[in-house]
Amino acid sequence: MPEAAHDHTRVYDEGAEALLASENFPDRVTLLPPDNARIEAGTRLRILWGQDMLRDALDGRYRTIVCGVNDEDNSHGIVAQLVNLVTTSQWSVQTVTSYARVFQEAVSVHAASDREPYILKYDLDSLLILGLLRPKGRDHFTLDDLSRGFRTVAKMIQGRMERRPVASVSFLGARSNRLLGPDGREPSFEAVLRTIYQAGYRGDVYPSPRMWSYGHVGVFPVYPFPQGLERMREGSS
Repeated sequence: MPEAAHDHTRVYDEGAEALLASENFPDRVTLLPPDNARIEAGTRLRILWGQDMLRDALDGRYRTIVCGVNDEDNSHGIVAQLVNLVTTSQWSVQTVTSYARVFQEAVSVHAASDREPYILKYDLDSLLILGLLRPKGRDHFTLDDLSRGFRTVAKMIQGRMERRPVASVSFLGARSNRLLGPDGREPSFEAVLRTIYQAGYRGDVYPSPRMWSYGHVGVFPVYPFPQGLERMREGSS
């Protein structure tokens, strides 16, 4: 009879599995399987744990990136890294901020009663940036800002296949455009996912790079999370 198959699939060759035992590495995530629910289009957010958004964007995996912009200084934001790395773009970090400032000043005069935030478009030729403009006079975003902004984002990509695939930052761990809750602290990643999902967004989401070291807690690759999580929170088995 043929030799019995191994009881597990090997990841690496030449004994490297023993060298790369997960407990030896602090920067890791513990990925849990999602629900095996019925497959339907447009019903989830895909969460790109451990992936590099900049590299994926430059490799052409996305047509549109959603991130935050402000009218003061974007030199530390992901928008700055994108405009510097996309060689066909005529935008610079300075012009990104200048455009945001001119737009902010214009709406304060002509549309002061409109509800913020606004979505600014930066066409980098090979990549479209949809920049959620931080409300004037504030140094941070709120979940309410994300809710209103992503409703607009969802409308801007609906039926526009030339703007897909689309990915968004998580707005957590940001340096230029922080996201804060009513208590002055960052909200949870789950709160961000719930907010943008309820706003109608159905693209990919990149967690903050600092979250790649959250190996102490299980994470899921898609949102909504499995229903079993809610049952666990309610104390059910």
